[in-house]
Amino acid sequence: MDKDSERKGQTEEDKSNSSSLVQKIQQLGQSNVPQAPDSNVHVLSIIGQVEGHIQLPPQNKTTKYEHLLPQLIAIEQNPKIEGLVILLNTVGGDVEAGLALSEMIASISIPTVSIVLGGGHSIGVPIAVATDYSYIVPTATMTIHPVRLTGMVIGVPQTFEYLDKMQERVINFVTNHSNIKEEKFKELMFAKGNLTRDIGTNVVGSDAVEYGLIDDVGGVKEAMKKVNELIENDNDNNKTVIQ
Repeated sequence: MDKDSERKGQTEEDKSNSSSLVQKIQQLGQSNVPQAPDSNVHVLSIIGQVEGHIQLPPQNKTTKYEHLLPQLIAIEQNPKIEGLVILLNTVGGDVEAGLALSEMIASISIPTVSIVLGGGHSIGVPIAVATDYSYIVPTATMTIHPVRLTGMVIGVPQTFEYLDKMQERVINFVTNHSNIKEEKFKELMFAKGNLTRDIGTNVVGSDAVEYGLIDDVGGVKEAMKKVNELIENDNDNNKTVIQ
């Protein structure tokens, strides 16, 4: 390689590095990003509104469920991944998309742990309880309210029956995957005067644990400790004794 070609190659590399640096500053506000070491625990974030069948406006911070479903399948199929941590900060969103994610997370064979950060509202509640163990940080909140529709609603008995059945699916999932009693969950869901001009309840940190909705109050440290503990127990159970 002659000097001109070498110089040209270096210039292109410098431009690429410069472009990468500018991108990091634009996206993250910093020039260097800490790299996570190779780990047997995968971290999956569900941030903003859970976007389902209808595309939300571009100014909305969303998590598209069609992006997460293939990721969950890939996690299940990857033998190197032994545990999954779900980071949850969502206002809710599409009920069927949220239930689909919840069922996928609940059916994964490896140990799973969730952390509710900021908020795990509405359909975020079943996603939070879908894991083997759930945490909520002390300042996080969870809004429990009846299923609602936006847009035009046809006022016929079939519409209300459909809504009622959808609501029952949410209630059944939450009560089957947490320690909260159905009566208590319905009481929180239909409480009057708790939310402005609405019915429902806003549950904060330790209250969610007290009701049996979430397993424990904690953050990253506690969640990582728990998932590693569950992985260890899982490995011990899978060991076979050879005589």
